[in-house]
Amino acid sequence: MHFSKTYTQLLESLPPELRDNAIQYRQVRLKKIINRIVGELSLLGLEPKLLQELIEASNSPSTSPTSEDGNDPEAHVSTDTTSPSQSPSRSSLVPKVVYELTGTPQHLEPQLRIWLNVTPPPPSTSHIDEITDADHDSIEEQSKGDDDTAEQRTGYERLLCTLRQRGVQLQETGAATGQTTDSDPALQGSGNTTQSSIPEPHTQTQEIVIPLVHDSEFFNILSTTLESVSNHLTTVHEEFTVTLKQLSHTIADSAHPASVSSSSFQPLSPVTMHAGAVRVRTTNLKSDLYAWRQIFQLYLESEVFEDITEAHRGERSVEECERRLQLFADRVTKEGLGDGSKFKLKQSAQALETFLSLNLFILNLKKLSHANSEATRKILKKHAKRTALSLPNTSLAPSASSTTSLPRILVQALGEKLIPIIPSLADYCCHICMDIAFKPIRLGCGHLFCVRCLVKMQKRGQDDCPMCRQPTVVMANRSNVDWALLNFMQDWFPIEARDKLKANEKEAANEELAEMGINPDAACIIA
Repeated sequence: MHFSKTYTQLLESLPPELRDNAIQYRQVRLKKIINRIVGELSLLGLEPKLLQELIEASNSPSTSPTSEDGNDPEAHVSTDTTSPSQSPSRSSLVPKVVYELTGTPQHLEPQLRIWLNVTPPPPSTSHIDEITDADHDSIEEQSKGDDDTAEQRTGYERLLCTLRQRGVQLQETGAATGQTTDSDPALQGSGNTTQSSIPEPHTQTQEIVIPLVHDSEFFNILSTTLESVSNHLTTVHEEFTVTLKQLSHTIADSAHPASVSSSSFQPLSPVTMHAGAVRVRTTNLKSDLYAWRQIFQLYLESEVFEDITEAHRGERSVEECERRLQLFADRVTKEGLGDGSKFKLKQSAQALETFLSLNLFILNLKKLSHANSEATRKILKKHAKRTALSLPNTSLAPSASSTTSLPRILVQALGEKLIPIIPSLADYCCHICMDIAFKPIRLGCGHLFCVRCLVKMQKRGQDDCPMCRQPTVVMANRSNVDWALLNFMQDWFPIEARDKLKANEKEAANEELAEMGINPDAACIIA
């Protein structure tokens, strides 16, 4: 399908606030300006085919660019490689052309920089007609017996004649390219000439800078459009940040831990109780803590916008993002969270809807960013194809990069400001049993494990820490209990803490029975 039609269909699927700020790919004004650029170049004798040949020749690796100050900037290119002791060749008389963008990103000024190796006029004459006439004659002489086509020769000559007729000011650069030769003693000793040992027809480099009026109009319209899109996206970013902040407060209010949602929560302290006597009371929490933890866990597993695996790390395509977001919504509905049946608080259902809306907005913004970037590329490609003016590799070139980075920024904000509101169980697991490290024991080396895993290691005589191999296991005792973390776990993970405590007690009882020679799994027999 043609890009123009695909682009139109995509814009129709986006919300009005995004659709109205998209780049108008089918903008008639830009097409008309491209036609004016072609006409402007044709008046100079630079038809697209000829101009492309000249620019490609100027950018070839064999060229020796030299600017007016004698340095070698990439933007100023001359392809003349004739040494002072050589006669001017056919290639040394062919105009060298470089297309460049000057000015500022807010106001671009495209121009053509042309270098001509021409025969200078007599000292008493400086009129431009005589310079160009001499140059015209030189090209006709050097063209005899050349392999170039008649069409190329005509094109070069027409360019010179056109410049003469329009009265373009030639800015003499003397021997800036090191190509000026002269046997006239009157010119010896000048900083702009180089004497040849063999009297030869001398040439002098003439530089012409031609501002492209209509090309400047084209880029300034395109830059203004991109700047307008960028300004709108800045506003979008600010509004998204405000909405995200409000959503984070709503979720935090509806996902209170046990210490806030239950009056029976009692913090544990080594001053008032023994670690072995710790119990976890679970009451009916007036909170959607576990519902939101399940939602965020499903969201992280879906990896909607970015792949976090080492093999394919990076942003996903628009199509893959859309598929994964739909998959996440389906899983939420399947778990009974979509209709709010598992929510205890009314604001949670509304918060879930806002959360899904933010993700859908990021997806639409990603679509728009991709489309804007592609539309800009297509417009510049059409400009280069019609005019033969390929966009220079410069920081001044119009770009849609600011529009493509915003979706990633919003995804990062979502992960940094919303997901961490509810602690994840994976961050508080024992590295040995991979279950919640309730009754956490912090060894002298700083690493933390659950009490049952360390007791079993002590019974086996294993003294080295499983993480750093320091001999800290055997010396651990009740003073190594991390009471602050223990309270945090019973506050945010009351159900998991209760289940882990029961499992520890059952395992400890079975070990005691096994030490007494009783099989804890055997059926009870009454004699």
